[in-house]
Amino acid sequence: MALDYRQAAQEVLDAIGGPGNVVSAAHCATRLRLVLADDSKVDQAAVDNATGAKGNFKASGQLQVIYGTGTVNKVYDEFIALGNITAATKAEVKEAAAQQQTNPFMRAIKLLGDVFVPIIPAIVASGLLLGIMSALSFMDANGFITLATDNAWYQILNLVSNTAFTFLQILIGFSAAKAFGANPYLGAVIGMLLINPGLQNANTVATEGVQQTYAVIPGLYSIDWTGYQGHVIPIVIACGILAFIEKRLHKVVPEAFDLFVTPLVSVAVTAYVTMLAVGPVFVWAENAILGGIQFLLTLPLGLGSLIMGALYAPTVVTGIHQMYTTIDLGQIATYGVTYWLPLASAANIGQAGAALAVALKTKDVKVRSLALPSSLSAFMGITEPAIFGVNLRFFKPFVAGCIGGGLGAMVASVMGLAAAGTGVTGIFGILLCLNQPVQYVIMFAISGIVAFAISYALYKDPETAGEKDVQPASTPVSTSSPELAAASADPEANGAEKTAKPEVLLAPLAGTAIKMTEVPDPVFASEAIGTGAAVRPTVGKLYAPAAGTVTVLTETGHALGMTTSAGAEVLMHIGIDTVTLEGKPFTAHVAVGEHVEAGQLLMDIDLDAIRAAGLDPVTAVIVTNSDAYTKVTPHVDDAVRPGDPLVELA
Repeated sequence: MALDYRQAAQEVLDAIGGPGNVVSAAHCATRLRLVLADDSKVDQAAVDNATGAKGNFKASGQLQVIYGTGTVNKVYDEFIALGNITAATKAEVKEAAAQQQTNPFMRAIKLLGDVFVPIIPAIVASGLLLGIMSALSFMDANGFITLATDNAWYQILNLVSNTAFTFLQILIGFSAAKAFGANPYLGAVIGMLLINPGLQNANTVATEGVQQTYAVIPGLYSIDWTGYQGHVIPIVIACGILAFIEKRLHKVVPEAFDLFVTPLVSVAVTAYVTMLAVGPVFVWAENAILGGIQFLLTLPLGLGSLIMGALYAPTVVTGIHQMYTTIDLGQIATYGVTYWLPLASAANIGQAGAALAVALKTKDVKVRSLALPSSLSAFMGITEPAIFGVNLRFFKPFVAGCIGGGLGAMVASVMGLAAAGTGVTGIFGILLCLNQPVQYVIMFAISGIVAFAISYALYKDPETAGEKDVQPASTPVSTSSPELAAASADPEANGAEKTAKPEVLLAPLAGTAIKMTEVPDPVFASEAIGTGAAVRPTVGKLYAPAAGTVTVLTETGHALGMTTSAGAEVLMHIGIDTVTLEGKPFTAHVAVGEHVEAGQLLMDIDLDAIRAAGLDPVTAVIVTNSDAYTKVTPHVDDAVRPGDPLVELA
């Protein structure tokens, strides 16, 4: 039965609270995009059961209802007619959604996620190894093992363990510049500036004192000539300043001079502002906080440790924790032990337990693949991946980790738990507390179990993730790539047939072929909408994998589908979340309904533009009717050229 588009539109309009609740409305290739004034007026059950709708989700301040190619535009026309609503572009809807998000705290959290999530793999790689190497060194120094360090094997591992943290400001500078919309390479330069060898290493200030100062205003204001190793906020703020200056210079500097004038002025002005104001102010604030910490540690019944254990993770967000070594060193000098390190260990274990709960409870493949190694890293004392990549991103696990860490720290304080040294927390922290191993285990258990239990109880997958990794391909789902899901489920879009002949699909791009399960997107990785292979492209040209007819070409150009002459339904999705680029990197050379030959150029792709936006250009080649075949065999783990065999269908 043909869909009654007017009825479909009316049902959605009624379900969202009527036309008076619509701030802005638009549509893309498959979705109705709505910004609403009051989300509480939405009858979610009615939206879920709306006629013709294949699914819905809430993301970026928008309610997005999936109808599929060829349907959404007709429903949309009836929608705006029934509600007497002014049509809007996707950009206008996006802007309206942004204006609806007025919570500055949530905007700041999102920004931190945009900055730190991309560098998590580097932090994990070095962090896990750093924990192991620190533990081995301590065991060697205290006679538990004999470790040969005078060989290349050990020294290379030692270099790897330190590298990401030694040059952390460069990584953050690159990523933060991207997040703010500045040139990421200029952001990297600002990161290099803050740890330039010409500055005294900040890690030596506690033991050596400040070696050099320079007068800014003689007799009134001077700055310490020290680096910012371990500090997060100065580089993030600096990149925000960099983006502000660079964007405005691009508008006023003549094109002929823009290439060298804009970078020079942007970096120079940012450097002066950061070194003269941003950095010193942050250090001043940091010292004030550390003074308050020393006071709290003297409170009775472990109350001060409870507070600091709970607040430790938030200070990691600011980078202040890098300076806590001064507390450890001061206590060791005074008492021969430090009571601060067990507190820090409890906080780290709390965040580890919270991230582990997310990993075990989530049904989102992508979240699980991030949360599990991040929790392991945190159990070994490196919490940045867990905090920035998982817990802070979903916030409730972050709070759970803080509660667990606070309670564990209080118990540690009451038991008088102390460490003989500094530098190792988490699992290996017990090596610094060998005189009190039972107390350490008790602290560990309380921190981890409490945080795990609270996080597991409170965590819930975002609506945009849902349970798509366990649903069959035919089930309408809310998905992070709704165009793809809708197109694959829409028989009008792909002309689905159950009968298909054996054939070999050719690689549509040059690059490296990988398994579908390795694609960093849960929809693709779960193979819920079909199996196939993917290519990490090195050349921005997309070719036809077989002869056939183009059936899908999204408005934004990021996805192209075709039905081959042998009956395979192939959908090529270029990049992850590239729909947000609104078609700018894609130049299609074909149209829907056009017959193409194998190897014919379908599209030019600006890979640099995709990467500059902080997105992954990996291209999934999905056989959406894979259930029509008895065997689908991908050829992966090797370099491919256009025309090389990629997927065999039998």
